[in-house]
Amino acid sequence: MKRAAVTSENAMQPTSSQTVGPFFHDALITGEAQRILAAPGARGERIYIEGTVYDGDGLPVPDALVEIWQADAAGRFPHPADPEYRLADPAFRGFGRSDTANDGRFHFETIRPGRRTGPDGDGHAPHVNVRVFGRGLLVHLVTRLYFEDEPTNATDPVLAQIALDRRSSLLARRVADGPPPCYQFDIRLQGTGETVFFDL
Repeated sequence: MKRAAVTSENAMQPTSSQTVGPFFHDALITGEAQRILAAPGARGERIYIEGTVYDGDGLPVPDALVEIWQADAAGRFPHPADPEYRLADPAFRGFGRSDTANDGRFHFETIRPGRRTGPDGDGHAPHVNVRVFGRGLLVHLVTRLYFEDEPTNATDPVLAQIALDRRSSLLARRVADGPPPCYQFDIRLQGTGETVFFDL
């Protein structure tokens, strides 16, 4: 975005756009412990989630931050906003954070979330809420990760609102059986195959 700047020589001159930074990556609070959501003894199927953040030219983004927030294996969030939070798994914290490496990659060790009932009473397929922060993003991006091999995706009310040709951008593919199994979820900020982001 170009903004006009007033100078003594000319009333209006375009100035270059500004982004968040330049020290975004250096200020990130991350580390391996932030990438592990499930402590020993956490209930449910332990999984890995890994992926790459790509820019509009298809190049990896080396200084992004990916945050995830999800329910435990029984579909409960460890947060007072969840009516059943007192029953949530105490060995599962539900929140994780990963910066991207020079090759744009991020990863998490977590539990496959359980199915949830939304405020409208509809059943929601197991999913992970995802936020993306970056030096060029003035407002973070919000999306969801669904599991490609989950049969209840077919009745999920959020996925049902996404055009068929765009839904694949929200599906994580099982790329290794493990143990633990690993799901690949790439995030494309713009361009061909752009990830569906939600206006919240």
